[in-house]
Amino acid sequence: MIYFISAAFMIIVDQLIKYWAVTELAPIGNINIIKGFFHLTYVENSGAAFSMLEGKQTFFIIITFAAFFLFYYIYKTGIVSGKLANWAGTFVAGGAIGNFIDRLRLGYVIDMFNFELIDFPVFNFADICITVGGALFVLIIWLDYLNERREKKAAAEKAAGEDA
Repeated sequence: MIYFISAAFMIIVDQLIKYWAVTELAPIGNINIIKGFFHLTYVENSGAAFSMLEGKQTFFIIITFAAFFLFYYIYKTGIVSGKLANWAGTFVAGGAIGNFIDRLRLGYVIDMFNFELIDFPVFNFADICITVGGALFVLIIWLDYLNERREKKAAAEKAAGEDA
C-alpha cells in the first residue's frame, strides 16, 4: 500500500508543479534561478528526451502501456524482487503516469527544469522519478550480478578445497 500511496503522491506533485508552470511560468517563459546554470523554462514537449520522436503521442501511449505490462511481468515472475525493486517500480510508475496524463490531456508534456550549464534538455518532476526508478533498477541488476559472481567464486573455492 505504501508504494501505491507514494506513486500517487509523485503524480500529484508532478501535476501541481506542471499546473504552476502553466499558470505562472508560461506567461513569462523563463525564471533565472542561478545565472548561467539553472533556469525554470516553460516548454511544451511533444517528444521524448531531446524532443526525439516529436509528435508521436500514440507511440508514447503504447510504450507507456507496454512498460507497465513489462514491470508487471518482472514482478510476477520474480526476475527482480524486494523493497528496492518495489521502490524502483514505484518511481517509474509515478513518473510515467505523470507524463501519461499530460500526453492524454494535452498532447504534449510540460517541462520546466533547465540546466543551462551542461546544455541538458528541459525536463520535469515525472522525468526525475522515471530516472530515479531506472537508476534503482540498474543498481539492483548490478548488485545481483556482484552477488552471483561472489557465489560462483565461493562455490569454485569450495570445490577446489574438496579436490585437494
